[in-house]
Amino acid sequence: MSGRPLTVLQLLPEMEVGGVEQGTLEIAEALVAAGHRALVVSAGGRLVPRLEAVGARHFTLAIGRKRLATLRLIRSLRTLIRAEKVDVVHARSRLPAWIGYFALRAIPAEQRPRWVTTVHGPYTVNRYSRIMMSGTRVIAISSFIHEYIFRAWPTTRSDHVVIIPRGVDPARYPWGHRPIDSWMSEWQTAHPELRNRRVLCLPARLTRWKGQQDFIEMMRLLVAQGLPVHGLIVGGPHPRKREFEQELKLLVQTYGLSEHVSFLGQRSDLREILSCADIVYSLTREPEAFGRTTIEALSLGRPVIGYDHGGTGEILRAVFPAGLVAPMSVADAAKQTTTLLTACPPVPRGLPYTLARMQAETLAVYAQLCDASRR
Repeated sequence: MSGRPLTVLQLLPEMEVGGVEQGTLEIAEALVAAGHRALVVSAGGRLVPRLEAVGARHFTLAIGRKRLATLRLIRSLRTLIRAEKVDVVHARSRLPAWIGYFALRAIPAEQRPRWVTTVHGPYTVNRYSRIMMSGTRVIAISSFIHEYIFRAWPTTRSDHVVIIPRGVDPARYPWGHRPIDSWMSEWQTAHPELRNRRVLCLPARLTRWKGQQDFIEMMRLLVAQGLPVHGLIVGGPHPRKREFEQELKLLVQTYGLSEHVSFLGQRSDLREILSCADIVYSLTREPEAFGRTTIEALSLGRPVIGYDHGGTGEILRAVFPAGLVAPMSVADAAKQTTTLLTACPPVPRGLPYTLARMQAETLAVYAQLCDASRR
């Protein structure tokens, strides 16, 4: 990276749970490890302690709150940028990007930090979303997102866009990982319903497009066939959106699946749960930008069944094509489940999507921009 220490400020709505937040944390950790300063502005959240534990600084500004009063934070953010002598401002979400963009505009060009945006999803095509294509470097987190950018925003400069896929740490998610004995003992005691059952797992926060309804429907088909399976829905709802969780539990009861599907909520031991699953699923009703849990499960050596669209389809085509099923086809997912439970090809070791690669390539973007500005 650059020969001198840099100060990089990342902008996002909040530090709760999700791919945007995880990516922010991972880049902050890499910056600090490389001797740079990592700053983050958000409304706060449960990941702030982890962020600060890796040596980053967090500043609480609600720059993702959709209300007119948020515009008042432009001046506060500009003051922070100048006081902290920020070299790079990296926006990861639309409203924070607008606040960041206007904060930078009032800074003289020769003093202005470099401007980076990351496109984390296929946003609605409108003027509001256009801000995410404004970066001097625009990071696309998958080939799917790269294609979306130029399909939706054809005037985007191709030399400004770089593909940097998300990644997984193979040391944290090693192929063939098995939980320690004490964890396994507690798991088996807490979940006697899994005994003599094939475990099927859908890890995703509880939101309507993540596919929990399809997973429950698939479980209904498999149980009707008499297969000895049990489904685990791992993930919690946003604190302000708990109604959907109740809808899902009611659906399970309506289908008579209460003894065949368990809701585990938000977990800190997802790696161990994934490693105990016979099959992991990604059944998103909309194309996912990348598919972090897909690559984590594959890194552990666990087979994944996923709809063939978006980042999940991209990953499975490259790593485990046996897991691909037609988008939105619950019947295909059930059929492929039966096939893989009978005879499953091995998941290959050594995946191309690594965390170290993602971190190094992102830090290289910062360095290139800062080196170019000095020249």
